[in-house]
Amino acid sequence: MSYFVTGATGFIGRFLVSNLLKRKGTVHVLVRKGSQKKLTALVEKMGWDSKRVVAVPGDLSKPKLGLSAAQIKSLTGKVDHFFHLAAIYDLSADAASQKVANVEGTRHAVQLAEAVKARCFHHTSSIAVAGLYTGTFREDMFEEAEDLDNPYFATKHDSEKVVREECTKIPYRIYRPGIVVGHSQTGEIDKIDGPYYFFTLLKKLRETLPPWVPILGIEGGRINLVPVDFVANAMDHIAHKSGLDGGCFHLTDPDPKRVGEVLNMFARAGHAPEMTMRLDARMFAFVPLPIRAAVTSLPPIKRFTRMVLKDLGIPPEVLKLITYPTRFDSRETERALKGSKIAVPPLEDYAWRLWDYWERHLDPALFQDRSLRSRVEGKVVLITGGSDGIGYAAAEKIAAAGAKTIIVARTEDKLLAARDALRKAGGEVHAYTADLSEMESCDALVKAVLKDHGGVDVLVNNAGRSIRRSIALSYDRFHDFERTMQLNYFGSLRLIMGFLPSMTERRRGHVINISSIGVLASSPRFSAYVASKAALDAFSRCAQAEFSGNNIAFTTINMPLVRTKMIGPTKIYDSVPTLTPDEAADMICQAILERPSRIATRLGIFAAVLNALAPKAYEVVMNTAFTLFPDSAAAKGEKGGDGQASSEQIAFAALMRGVHW
Repeated sequence: MSYFVTGATGFIGRFLVSNLLKRKGTVHVLVRKGSQKKLTALVEKMGWDSKRVVAVPGDLSKPKLGLSAAQIKSLTGKVDHFFHLAAIYDLSADAASQKVANVEGTRHAVQLAEAVKARCFHHTSSIAVAGLYTGTFREDMFEEAEDLDNPYFATKHDSEKVVREECTKIPYRIYRPGIVVGHSQTGEIDKIDGPYYFFTLLKKLRETLPPWVPILGIEGGRINLVPVDFVANAMDHIAHKSGLDGGCFHLTDPDPKRVGEVLNMFARAGHAPEMTMRLDARMFAFVPLPIRAAVTSLPPIKRFTRMVLKDLGIPPEVLKLITYPTRFDSRETERALKGSKIAVPPLEDYAWRLWDYWERHLDPALFQDRSLRSRVEGKVVLITGGSDGIGYAAAEKIAAAGAKTIIVARTEDKLLAARDALRKAGGEVHAYTADLSEMESCDALVKAVLKDHGGVDVLVNNAGRSIRRSIALSYDRFHDFERTMQLNYFGSLRLIMGFLPSMTERRRGHVINISSIGVLASSPRFSAYVASKAALDAFSRCAQAEFSGNNIAFTTINMPLVRTKMIGPTKIYDSVPTLTPDEAADMICQAILERPSRIATRLGIFAAVLNALAPKAYEVVMNTAFTLFPDSAAAKGEKGGDGQASSEQIAFAALMRGVHW
């Protein structure tokens, strides 16, 4: 038996060819001129018998696929089954290219199949031919399709129409696969498509929240997903079964899941939080369509939507499928497959394979230059508090990556020693002394840096002061609140306001503010410190809204407890989990690489969410911590140490890892 296949190097095509090669005969494969190497590589990868796979140079856009008279003559009477799979499967592709490939390509394939007198023409269509039909679309339905405005829907419908109306000299069979996902046994995926568009979102949720945190999500319509191996196996079986000419077969899941269920399956596969409560978009149907359209067309709404979708890599066209209204009857397909043991496997059985393959091979983050050097080489990065602790560790990494690194600190001898050590390691490092609690000193620093370096590309506000003392012990220490606010808020703000004009003029810049997990957790005994950091957080959120259009980013890092000299006086911290300065510096480097609006630990985010949802319960937790961790001897003005941490304190601190107590 002999076959001719277009689109053999495509995702469905390669598995179909593998099935055909299990039978006797030759498989003729249409290839573009110059694509022979691609086919050769695929033959080797798939383990095909190269003697039975014959390349036929041609062109989908030309009549009879661009084959010469001699080529057609050599194939005439020798093709039993002509499989046409070549097409553009992309909701976001432009209309012109889709028309050439999907409609004209099908017309040319029909011409060639008839010219070589193939015994049967097998057309791979799609459930897209139904458009956005509301209700159940049967296999004998075609003209009933609705809402074919999208070029992909329209061209798939028109290409099937070509087969129905123009393939008159030989019999045909039509196959309408659902949304084709990866291989159910290997997880292999060929490109980001369908549900994979949402994998980046799920990954971001995983990085932000623990997997056991319930989140709000969408219910959506029923989305029909089928693995590529089922599609290839079903096509192969139906094509070789007699008595089915002229039939149309829905290669679909008879029990499709709703969008929310599908996303939850992949969330479980990727260890991301699940959408425990899902809202059905139909609940908003009471809002008149003109009003909904008017709201969504407002420039701010459109800009916001466009920015969010771009960040997540989701094409706007995909959103229409969230409320997909069509169900597909597949009784003819089920009848044809009866007894073959070919059936759609449950998505929950192989979702983990798809996620694993995506994360290992197709995650867009894999193809980004993730090196710190790619972001900072030749750039000016200013780090306050750079002579020790977190600031020094960050300066060490950033200078090694090729940045022109500026470190700032109050104590000159320590600062110069840090500069010399960093220079000895090979970095370009400059040191400026400044007391950031004094506004005049901040202004002098800004003036000097602008004069010497022309501006700052990345400003890291790391210098800070922490005070651990209960409010009851602070009644006569109002200066504690003044001096923490002076350095942590006003000092940082003075630098931001000093460097923002030049960032705005150059339309680039990044401000990284080192905040605290205490802002999210509302840590007791840190009211002065948390309040000063919370003020800086609030300013950053406001500034971000104003400057994002100027390519200036603001990142807040809600840093967990770090083992530095700042926490030295509180001896209880010697026995609780903390980050090292090097680990904290990695968070700063992450901020430079990704430019997010916030970096926080999962526990910090969870604490803020719990406080918002159940403030009274959270108050009990915090009061327990307040009682469990007393004021230090230094905070009480007493001499002597604090003693060893109790087992209860250590256990609680381990449970609430990184939170200041």
